[in-house]
Amino acid sequence: MIRRVFRFLWKLFLWFIGLSILSVIVFKWLPVPITPLMITRAIEHKLDGKEMVCSHDWEPLENISINMQKAVIASEDGNFLTHHGFDFDAIQKAMKDNEKGRKLKGGSTISQQTAKNVFLWQGRSYLRKGLEAYFTVLIELVWGKERIMEVYLNSIEMGDGVYGVQAASQYWYRKNAIDLSKREAAGIAAILPNPRKFTATNSSSYINRKKGRIVKLMNYVGKLEY
Repeated sequence: MIRRVFRFLWKLFLWFIGLSILSVIVFKWLPVPITPLMITRAIEHKLDGKEMVCSHDWEPLENISINMQKAVIASEDGNFLTHHGFDFDAIQKAMKDNEKGRKLKGGSTISQQTAKNVFLWQGRSYLRKGLEAYFTVLIELVWGKERIMEVYLNSIEMGDGVYGVQAASQYWYRKNAIDLSKREAAGIAAILPNPRKFTATNSSSYINRKKGRIVKLMNYVGKLEY
């Protein structure tokens, strides 16, 4: 009996490894059509009696303003161009800040956020964090920085029912992602921690101050030579 259970678990593990690697290889080349978060939000809308809205328009990286790329690096992951998936300095700083009772921060990189958004469910657990680390290593090895940035900017939640920078650009500014100015890109980046609470336009004073900080930091983001 024990041997059968062990054999079943071993086969399950091998299937998971094979399918996970296959999915990462497939999405290196093909657009990600839908993410677990999109499904979760659609179900939440349905349960709340709201219209199930999902605005998601995939655009290749060359059709996304360099301002948007710099804005998310400045806001979310200052060492994106140099780390290998994990920013241990940022994680250590976040842990210290959390211990001091400051606002909770996760220290997640753009690579980690991309792995979570595309392959995993939301929530906090050791299992999910372990799988997040596993997929982060995979996409760093198989995709590389350029593809990670492309998938990130096309899949992240940027408003209620709004996913990806092209849909966000149309939703917030009525323009295409390629045409975003520094300030507009900073506006979208500023709301990413909670895009259903904050707004990129007609923003609160808190978000406006954050926009200003992001614009300043964008000047120090190096060349995006992936």
